[in-house]
Formats: sequence, structure tokens, C-alpha cells
Amino acid sequence: MDILIKQELTEEHNKTKEVVKSAFLNEEYSDQKEHLLVKRIRKSDAFIPELSLVAFNQNADLVGHILLSKITIIDGDSAIDSLALAPISVFPQYQKQGVGSRLIHAALKRAKELGYHSVIVLGHKDYYPKFGFKPASLWNIYAPFDIPEEFFMALELTEGSLKNVQGVVQYSKAFSE
Repeated sequence: MDILIKQELTEEHNKTKEVVKSAFLNEEYSDQKEHLLVKRIRKSDAFIPELSLVAFNQNADLVGHILLSKITIIDGDSAIDSLALAPISVFPQYQKQGVGSRLIHAALKRAKELGYHSVIVLGHKDYYPKFGFKPASLWNIYAPFDIPEEFFMALELTEGSLKNVQGVVQYSKAFSE
């Protein structure tokens, strides 16, 4: 399938909302409010327009979306900037066809080009490792809530960027509103 990935435009927000709602509609571990999270992130200081990407199929239909936003890893007085990958959404009829993988690769590449060094994700333990994610606990990085360690992962966009980093991830307020 031919896929075009580009930065999301404001006029695509409604279609993106449809994709996000549809993608999470039947997900077991979802509150079905991810579309509201996207909306809140867009209005927050954590939003990076260049890291809100959309995927179009060969018919120019918007079929997927990914969002990376600013987070901080806090250890006492130390604070290291990082990114959160959340959410990634693909219309159900286009899932398992590589759209999500292409979005992830594009977003990670773009994040590195923009000078970011690491990404954190809360996600499926069998899916994200194929992109290089490893349990964040390997770096003594932890979620601000109780979650099995194998679901909370980190990726170094720059080799060694998490070597001397540890602490608890602080998400933007958009994640808790």
C-alpha cells in the first residue's frame, strides 16, 4: 500500500479525531478518550506541530496519525527533556498493513532531526521493541503511575543519550486533565 506521511494541518484535525476515535473504539485497555487527549495536547506547551504526523493512502484518505509531545524525566533537581509517543492511531480497516510502523519510523526520524534524544512509550510489550524500544527500567526510568515494567519503554534516538538519566517521567498536564 502506498502511504504518504506528512505533518498534520489544522484543517485535518476533525479527520484525525475520527481516526483516533475509531482506532481505540474496541481496545481493551482504552477509555475511548484518546481523541480528547490529542485535543488537549495540541493546546498545551508540550505540543510540537512538526511531530503530529498523518498518513494518507493512495486515494488521499487520511488513515493514520501519530503524536509525539514533550515530557520531562525528573530525578530530584535534575530534569531531562524527552518525548512521549502517544497516541498512535490507524483506522481499523488499515491496521496490520504497515501504516502504524511507517508512522512510527517517520516520527522517530523527524524527532531526531529536530534534536530530540529519547522517546518514552506506554504500549504493547511485543510491538514497540521492533522499533528499538526497551523497558525504561533498564535506565532506572519509571512511570508516574503503577504499570508493569515491560509496558513502559524508552528509546534512545541518540546512542547513549539515556546513559546517565534516571527518574520518573513527568507528562504534561494534558495527560491528566
